[in-house]
Amino acid sequence: MQITKFTKTYRHLKRYRQILMILVKYGFDDVINRLKIEYYIKLGKKVIPRLKERDLEKVTRAQRVRLAFEELGPTFVKLGQMLSVRPDLIPEDFINEFKKLQDEVPPFPVQQAREVIQAQLGAPVEQLFDSFVEEPLAAASIAQVHRAVIENGEQVVVKIQRPNIQKVIETDLSILFDLAVLVERRIPESELYNPVAIVEEFAKTIRRELDFIQEGRNIDRFRRNFAGDDTIYVPKVYWELATDRVLTMEYIDGIKASEIEKLEAAGLDRKIIAVNGAQAILKQVFEHGFFHADPHPGNIFVLENNVIAPLDYGMMGRLDDEMREEVGNLLSGIVHKDADRIISAFRHIGIIEDVSDVRALRRDILDFLDRYYQVPLNQINIGIVINEAMEIVRRHRIKIPSDLTLMGKALATEEGIGRELDPDFDMISLAKPYVQEIMVRKLDPRRYLKDYASTLDEFNRLFKILPLEIRAIITKIKKGELSIKFEHRGLDHLISELDKSSNRLSFSMIIAALIIGSSLIVQLDKGPLVFGFPAIGIVGYLIAAVLGLWLIIAIMRSAKL
Repeated sequence: MQITKFTKTYRHLKRYRQILMILVKYGFDDVINRLKIEYYIKLGKKVIPRLKERDLEKVTRAQRVRLAFEELGPTFVKLGQMLSVRPDLIPEDFINEFKKLQDEVPPFPVQQAREVIQAQLGAPVEQLFDSFVEEPLAAASIAQVHRAVIENGEQVVVKIQRPNIQKVIETDLSILFDLAVLVERRIPESELYNPVAIVEEFAKTIRRELDFIQEGRNIDRFRRNFAGDDTIYVPKVYWELATDRVLTMEYIDGIKASEIEKLEAAGLDRKIIAVNGAQAILKQVFEHGFFHADPHPGNIFVLENNVIAPLDYGMMGRLDDEMREEVGNLLSGIVHKDADRIISAFRHIGIIEDVSDVRALRRDILDFLDRYYQVPLNQINIGIVINEAMEIVRRHRIKIPSDLTLMGKALATEEGIGRELDPDFDMISLAKPYVQEIMVRKLDPRRYLKDYASTLDEFNRLFKILPLEIRAIITKIKKGELSIKFEHRGLDHLISELDKSSNRLSFSMIIAALIIGSSLIVQLDKGPLVFGFPAIGIVGYLIAAVLGLWLIIAIMRSAKL
């Protein structure tokens, strides 16, 4: 195990060095000092000097983190983008900076794109497509997109993954896991943010984005969900030209929702577009439980007859029936100014188990509700409401499930697009029927019968296996094979400090023994002499002096006298 760990660390050493050097460059010596990676710090300072103090003073800490992420490359840019939708985890100034992270990079050479296509689809580009445009439509950190025409004359776009990007991202993920473990171990206050859990969630998200087969399935699921809906158009996937690194989709010839002048020139109705876009995201969240988690204006195209065409299905959110019900309870609690209903929904979701002061949380929720009491719906901005709610979440260290934060971001983004298209746009009025439908479904007797039947089935299974399990436990007791395992939690730091203290105490006793023994030998005046004193005694004093000096240096470096 140790050899494997060393091999992995050695293989990633170059990237470790690069990451630490950039952190040093942007003035994060304090963090690295607390992580106790002194060797890398010294090396980083030699290769890339730290920015001057006057330069660092011009930018905030949040800005420096954003600049460092940009320089560290695609994995860290994606991490920042993920954190930008987690206001429950990080402060608002970091959220605002991470929103500025752009996933736009220079395209890779078309020859490499051709090689990836041939390796993945088993034939050269000329055999697979009637024509292939070498100039990419768009280029991002994970992939770039080219237009093409297939054999039957249909126009398509081909999404091609960057060469070796999976290896780069896996290396960075491995390093991020190592750093997260170090942060949790050596920076106790980081436990509030749970760095390891954040990296695990990020790893799951970015690996899903790297799998183009999964993205194709997301598109197909969207097509099924909106079958028969004339206001939404979902592109077709050409599965015969798709792998986990190449995805061929129908080309959408539309206008971006943010291009207002082009929409008006094309004779499209901005108000209808705003309503269609809002209805689309509301259906995704409250009816399907499967929604586009990144509906920014660049990912929303508008076609003829004000039809909405979402693009880029790599990042999706999911809400099961129970979660949708609790979202309905939350919204109902806000509408009826019922703090207890909101707290009850939080409890069912399981996000306030660690809240130390529920009364203070209730007071903050009531204060939040008072600010919007009897305010007309068309005057309420969902984005502002979500930001204020997240301030309460941060204050009480509530950890929101990632899909809920993605839902909040999707709704707020769609509302922003709607208000840009139509200043009188009212998202909450459109959402109201969906929330009412959730509450009606919750009271449906058929649903209760289904739940009771499921519960009875579980009890039936339990009663069948319970005698067998009890018999197995009794048999183990008779044989003396039953054992109880105790596991301590949160004591690692204490054990480590006790271990250090005992080692220093033992070291001090050895030094004292050497001094006492050497003194006795000097008093005996026996054996070979050096400057008139016994040589063995002098050697003992020297060893004790060296060990003592070593111990003093170790104590001073740990800053704990």
